[in-house]
Amino acid sequence: MNIAQQPLAGLKVMELGTLIAGPFAARICAEFGAQVIKVESPSGGDPLRKWRKLYEGTSLWWFVQARNKQSLTLNLKHPDAIAILKQLLSETDILIENFRPGVLEKLGLGWDVLHALNPKLVMVRLSGFGQTGPLKDQPGFGAVGESMGGLRYITGFEDRPPVRTGISIGDSIAALWGVIGALMALRHCEVNGGQGQVVDVALYEAVFAMMESMVPEFDVFGFIRERSGNIMPGITPSSIHTSLDGKHVQIGANGDAIFQRFMRAIQRDDLAEDPALADNAGRDARRDELYGVIDRWASSLPLETLLTTLNTAEVPASRIYSAADMLSDPQFLAREMFLSAKLPGGKPFKMPGIVPKLSETPGAVNSVGPELGEHNSQVLAALGYSSEQITALRRDGAI
Repeated sequence: MNIAQQPLAGLKVMELGTLIAGPFAARICAEFGAQVIKVESPSGGDPLRKWRKLYEGTSLWWFVQARNKQSLTLNLKHPDAIAILKQLLSETDILIENFRPGVLEKLGLGWDVLHALNPKLVMVRLSGFGQTGPLKDQPGFGAVGESMGGLRYITGFEDRPPVRTGISIGDSIAALWGVIGALMALRHCEVNGGQGQVVDVALYEAVFAMMESMVPEFDVFGFIRERSGNIMPGITPSSIHTSLDGKHVQIGANGDAIFQRFMRAIQRDDLAEDPALADNAGRDARRDELYGVIDRWASSLPLETLLTTLNTAEVPASRIYSAADMLSDPQFLAREMFLSAKLPGGKPFKMPGIVPKLSETPGAVNSVGPELGEHNSQVLAALGYSSEQITALRRDGAI
């Protein structure tokens, strides 16, 4: 697809951030056509470049997280670099930053300055605790947001300490809220004739917003939801079970009609026809009994037989997928959830596909994460800097 046809084509996004939340938000914009300039420190750049598994010294995660972006190195302690950044921001639609509150202000780049410079600018600020409140100056990673936001408290088994998910889910949720907020703010500018504004996303609040009925259940009934392992309290049956060959499968048979189909499929017509189990409340009251029945059935069959039975009965279920399972799965392949790209040097590799799927203006990946400062000359030349001036900026330590 022509980049000009993508939904965010023509938008200019400036990314002042490192690691996960800010860069993930900017990545989404880049995948759907926005020009994203990622500002990095000349001395090493984003630490994500060195996180997890490295290919010839660079993180494979980096090649995905920074795809479609341009890398511009600026030493923000140098006045010439600040001047360049202000020039860029004067024509930027969205600024995404995830510094600790107050950092930009110390650089002379607070909201009052930027709003005066560019009244249409939308500024997405992602931080641990937001731009206000008694904790605003405290550092806060996604793990802290997940803890304070309620997710960690309910994750794990009741007889063990809380556990984390295997990814930085708090950062990613915050990034999604940031993009949603930015697009709402842009619509306000375009449709209502409004001015730019700040989108203030706190990591703990981003997670807290996902906590379903936790607050009203406590406020009305004094009920505190606790860890419950693989089951979903109040929604029965929905849990993970183990097959004869030691594989794990998630079964969600909590719909009334689905439960009846499931019980008949496993030759438990007595449970399918039991009026006490006709609705969720009745099933939840007998959940230990039901999970015992399902555990015994699942452990008697190999995974493929188990899945065939569930699919035939139209019971929502899935094996617990590893990356190896995903890469060979027909559904993933049919939905183009793996894109082929090349690492520096030409080695082919797979990266995740684009989400969401837009029927008329889909996203695309045109380049993998760039080398540090790869686009310095291109970006600065577009601002009117000559090659001699760019050389001088590099010599003086501004870029």
